[in-house]
Amino acid sequence: MNMKKELETRVKKADGIYLNNIDIDPLAIKAIMINEVVPADPLQDFYGIPDAAYLKTTIPLFRGAGAEVACIQDILQMGIYITNAVKTPKTNYAIDKNSIENSLPYLEAELSLFPNIIVLMLMGDVAKKAFQMIAKKSAKKNVIPAISTYKLRNSKIYYQGIRVMPSYIMTGGNLLIEKSKVAMTTEDIATMLEIIKSKTSLQATGYQTCSAAEQQGI
Repeated sequence: MNMKKELETRVKKADGIYLNNIDIDPLAIKAIMINEVVPADPLQDFYGIPDAAYLKTTIPLFRGAGAEVACIQDILQMGIYITNAVKTPKTNYAIDKNSIENSLPYLEAELSLFPNIIVLMLMGDVAKKAFQMIAKKSAKKNVIPAISTYKLRNSKIYYQGIRVMPSYIMTGGNLLIEKSKVAMTTEDIATMLEIIKSKTSLQATGYQTCSAAEQQGI
């Protein structure tokens, strides 16, 4: 399934909306990580060029958590899909509520494509707000308590049987200076990996490894 084509069919094709143009088997995905916002240049996103800016911060977080990954294909191979809550690049330092709401139909449709999810990581406050809006439609109440992320990290929050883990943003230059948040994010990713390992037997998902992908020029 091509994510971009599927979401444009289910929602609509709109100018300025950046969607993951990647072929993926939704049945193979066990965990989703929702980052805050797409970059201004799609090539710098998770599924862009091999040395994309978003991967330069994400790969080290996974390695710190004990995962031997070198590219996005390795992360997919583990049954983990990464996406962004806001599908339009931000124009100001802060992301306003309208930007979140405009992207919400795409994120909601995107999450609905994965029937075997057991963990959902919310990487940053924007991702947390977006998910809260989606979940509140069916739960009729806030799923995530309105307290600081560091107080929520060890809480076991569930939504429709899925473990929901609020964490910190995984992209951006601030990661270079916020060492404590890097440490906590790494710990959270390690927890996610342990949950996947304990609840599923990781089988080959059909995705190529980095070396195989690089040989084909992906």
